[in-house]
Amino acid sequence: MIQLQDQLDEITASTRHLVQAERLAVGERAIAELFASGIEERILPVGALAPEFALKDSRGKLVRSADLLALGPLVIKFFRGRWCPYCITELEAWRDLYGRLRECGALLVAIGPQTERQSDFMVGQHGFPFPVLTDRECAVAEQFRLAYTVPEYHRDYFLSILVNLPFINGEPSWRLPLPATYVVARDGRIILAEAHADFRVRPEPEEGLTAVFAACGR
Repeated sequence: MIQLQDQLDEITASTRHLVQAERLAVGERAIAELFASGIEERILPVGALAPEFALKDSRGKLVRSADLLALGPLVIKFFRGRWCPYCITELEAWRDLYGRLRECGALLVAIGPQTERQSDFMVGQHGFPFPVLTDRECAVAEQFRLAYTVPEYHRDYFLSILVNLPFINGEPSWRLPLPATYVVARDGRIILAEAHADFRVRPEPEEGLTAVFAACGR
């Protein structure tokens, strides 16, 4: 089986081949500053109670975390947007493993700041069987201590590659979440928490599955 990180590393290698060094340096600076901020150390940790949320899915239906946890353990995937190839690749990996999650009664939701319309495009294009929820201005991501504001100098780079976050997210804050994986047991306790300031690094889905199976008593 091809590891997720190997696939992500291929995206990185391709980007470094295609993009000018001075433009790559802008992103590297942003990653370094985000890491130096200590945000990784402040994320909501294992053992904490997961904040409850009620967010709309890609069709406008309200999805409540309490209702999902009543059915089984919950995997929560925070992602940046459908414009991010790393996020899409990771969510596709979870899509392919979704049947194994459901075998033990677990569920998965993906949460990002993009509009419901953007999520509807994404679900249709990639065939995601799980809800994709809109977290306006990263309000829920903030509760998980994952949210940050894209610095001014990095906004220009985003706009230059046609990633207009105010348009994509339907509001002007330029807020994004760290890509993150949480597994929450039915009692609301977090049993896995992982997020990286470097968006090119993601945990293997098998790590999440292991936590889910433990919560299911398997």
